[in-house]
Amino acid sequence: MNRWLSYGCLALSMSLVGSYVALSKPLAAALPIFLLAWLRFFLGGAGMVTWLRKPANEAPMTRRTKGLLFLESFLGNFLFTICMLYGVSMTSAVSAGVIMAAIPAVVALLSWVFLREQLSLRIWGAVACAACGIALLAMSKSEAAAHDTHSWLGNVLVFAAVVCEASYAVIGKSLTRVLTPKRITALINLWGLVLMTPFGLYQALHFNFHSVSLGIWALLLFYAQAASVWTVWLWMTGLKGVPASQGGVFTVMLPIAATAVGVVILGEPLGGTRIVAFGFALAGVVLATLPGSRDTLPVH
Repeated sequence: MNRWLSYGCLALSMSLVGSYVALSKPLAAALPIFLLAWLRFFLGGAGMVTWLRKPANEAPMTRRTKGLLFLESFLGNFLFTICMLYGVSMTSAVSAGVIMAAIPAVVALLSWVFLREQLSLRIWGAVACAACGIALLAMSKSEAAAHDTHSWLGNVLVFAAVVCEASYAVIGKSLTRVLTPKRITALINLWGLVLMTPFGLYQALHFNFHSVSLGIWALLLFYAQAASVWTVWLWMTGLKGVPASQGGVFTVMLPIAATAVGVVILGEPLGGTRIVAFGFALAGVVLATLPGSRDTLPVH
């Protein structure tokens, strides 16, 4: 595969991640969170039904593999989606993008704790940059979010989503040894749908669907397909043409896209402190994902 086409796929994948993180804010304002998450898994799953099919050369799943699949979905799909949607509904898309940029650094920390992987000085520098960026966001409350007394809770929930996503990446290292990326994605999306169904159905029974505009339905379809299908396909396609460690650099597009959507489309302010926090976030992503530093993470 052409290297530049691979770069384009990787950049577009992470740009979509940043975009749907930011655009989930108007969705969370129009739909109850559990109903929104349930519809996300349902619509996303409809786009990858064929991915559920067991390949002929795949060995039967062990009890450990089944347990890891459930844990992967519980942390990386179920809890991640709830924390991210509730968090973005309480804070700004710009703040969410900066916090989400800490994913590579948190993946490194969890790999160090649970997989005993060695961390270089570069990775510790990435962790420090992520911490500085998030700390500056907390100090910028008076500058951009003083009107919202729940913004601090929103930031905490978005960071909880970061930890869930990082756990998803660490667990995924074991799963990719026995299952294909497409099959993993489809199975954990199915588990996410099962886990979310009781809560989503309850809210659906008490919700007036006629109050939702056509634009919100279109945005929901984009969110579901981007989160569950497109980002995964683009990421895996791009990695065919470049090393995984090099591909990780493109995660820098996540905070850039989230911030751009927040400022240009949602009309959020971008004050001086937030700009500095954004700079720390980008520096942390680059340090954590430069070629030779570590493998990159899956997206969903």
